Amino acid sequence: MTLAALRRGLHGRPFSRLDLAALEPAYRTSTAALAEAAVLVPVFSKDGVPHVLMTRRRDDLRLHPGQISFPGGRVDPGDADAQAAALREAEEEIGLAPAHVEILGRLGEALVVTSGFRLTPWVGVVPYPYPYVAQPDEVAGLVEFPVADLLAPGSHRVGTREAFGMVHEVHTFDVGGEVVWGASARILHELLTVWRTA
Repeated sequence: MTLAALRRGLHGRPFSRLDLAALEPAYRTSTAALAEAAVLVPVFSKDGVPHVLMTRRRDDLRLHPGQISFPGGRVDPGDADAQAAALREAEEEIGLAPAHVEILGRLGEALVVTSGFRLTPWVGVVPYPYPYVAQPDEVAGLVEFPVADLLAPGSHRVGTREAFGMVHEVHTFDVGGEVVWGASARILHELLTVWRTA
């Protein structure tokens, strides 16, 4: 698996949107309207080995405390689009200049059930090494995952859970004691699926 293979896999790939009409009425009522958000899914090559870069959120944050996630957040009125929002958030959170990101494409929209976000993930190649600066108010640190470790037997589990009258597929990755779950794990699973089949 190489960055070139991922580039081929994402090129011209159809973008899947959430089917909002399929959401249970109880969930639509509880969230009123889903807020639009975007994340950057940074990938890079380190000594010829493909990696995925993620952040560890601070434990005292109101939303998703302590989780391992991708840099990103809400799409603001000043953002040109969701891609611009993902790049802006990555710069704010980890000091990654937008000009240093090669956007390869986007993955399918993800529903963040607990916080009511409709999330668009953008995959981008980033340089290595890079002088990242974690934003201390939000980011506790950065985590680098070798793709081979994410694909290793036993690192990925799939289950289900019910919330708001809907059954959701739940993905979990456990690599070196670092656990990725929730929407970030669903995004990671889709990324690896595209990459593996490219």
